[in-house]
Amino acid sequence: MAQFQDVSKQSGLHPKPPGLVLQYGTAGFRTNAKLLDHIMFRMGLLATLRSKKTKATIGVMVTASHNPEEDNGVKLVDPMGEMVTPTWEGYATQLANAEQEDLLAALKDIIEEEAINMSQEADVFVGKDTRSSSASLSKAVLDGVSALGGRNKDYGLVTTPQLHYMVCCQNTQGKYGEATVEGYYKKLCQAFIQLTKNASNCTDDQKHLSVDGANGIGALKVREMESYLKKELHISLFNDGSAGKLNHQCGADFVKVQQNPPTGINSGERCCSFDGDADRIVYYYTDSEGQFHLLDGDKVATLISTFLKELLTQAGIDLEIAVVQTAYANGSSTNYLEDTMKVIVRCAKTGVKHLHHAAQEFDIGVYFEANGHGTVLFSKAAEEKIRQLAEDSIADDERKRAALLLQDTINVINQVSDRRAIDTTDAERRAVSPTGLQEAIDTLVKKYSQARSFVRPSGTEDVVRVYAEADTQESADALAHEVSLAVYRLAGGVGGEPKPLH
Repeated sequence: MAQFQDVSKQSGLHPKPPGLVLQYGTAGFRTNAKLLDHIMFRMGLLATLRSKKTKATIGVMVTASHNPEEDNGVKLVDPMGEMVTPTWEGYATQLANAEQEDLLAALKDIIEEEAINMSQEADVFVGKDTRSSSASLSKAVLDGVSALGGRNKDYGLVTTPQLHYMVCCQNTQGKYGEATVEGYYKKLCQAFIQLTKNASNCTDDQKHLSVDGANGIGALKVREMESYLKKELHISLFNDGSAGKLNHQCGADFVKVQQNPPTGINSGERCCSFDGDADRIVYYYTDSEGQFHLLDGDKVATLISTFLKELLTQAGIDLEIAVVQTAYANGSSTNYLEDTMKVIVRCAKTGVKHLHHAAQEFDIGVYFEANGHGTVLFSKAAEEKIRQLAEDSIADDERKRAALLLQDTINVINQVSDRRAIDTTDAERRAVSPTGLQEAIDTLVKKYSQARSFVRPSGTEDVVRVYAEADTQESADALAHEVSLAVYRLAGGVGGEPKPLH
């Protein structure tokens, strides 16, 4: 195939050092930048295959997050902005470690294993952080994409959350937002402004925040975002990249480990630090006696869940809210959440993907690792209940105000979803989430003779499997289509609505 000839030719420009072995983990690949050129080219290839397989846009972010400046790394972003599936993490490792002469064979193995249609179009979004090595390494990714005939969009310098946002926007055809940096700023800042307008007793001094940009991409993007905040937040930016090294004596990881403010910032009442790619954040302050106080992920999760629980009570909405922690969580935060706030606390294995999965089991799931990684997930059913109350013309003012605040909170949070929005029981024959899906399936099944149907998340792909049977082929096809529409509408489907088979 001509495509493979191009891959063979291009890969010669990005040769693998013999014997080098790297493992794709939660943070993707990460090591000294000088060892990564071949990895980047091959992740461009893999992202193109993933796009062909999912028939969706895939993201590739070039960054090493909180690592020293001489390092770099890469991670893939799946269609709904989530991390790539475990099976494809394995493919990433397999492709990265194939010796130069074995690359095409490794590539063909993945294509055969996943039954990928190579004539399917592919789209890949690429972003990078401010490291000096990121420009050439992102170019290697783009080379990999083009070698397999994929289309690319190079977003250039963006934070990791921004690239995740772009991918999600693209694959929801704009339902999540506009797939531009400006669209990102507008969505988040408008929601933030609405939140602050409704906040009680918000004084001018509470509108000031000192931000440590870790001499990285976060500093650059905070500067761009300031004008969208319309003076509702006054930012003093430190470690903005004009002097000093990336992540050196600054950034979220430094503050958390050292339990001290970063270099260059005089810790006052309201301070925060990003990490190198701005997907972690920790808050801190110094009290009147000069004592340093860190608000790490445990405290952030506690504050957010407390805020949400109070709003749900004011709104009179019955939703199950939970905080997901790991064994490393501070025991006092666990006790406070369970005993005082009466919030469910679920313990999960360490790692964002485990926390994320556990958080999806609830109407509202809050998780933040101690290092500042985290988010809040709202189920589709929770979002719908909140929306209905916010738009209810006869609801009393207090309930409606609380619902509007909850809506703004949803919009200011960069949440992503995946196929695991569907959870099952009874040997995968009945869906327990999202709310209302199983009831919809039961209603549809009653329309047909000798019929049954069930759905389950695929174990290997970012798709949902739909099974249907009935007394005739025509009825089975119709039932399968109606159930797939119910899945699409209740579980946050990607792309256009499923079409009938005939």
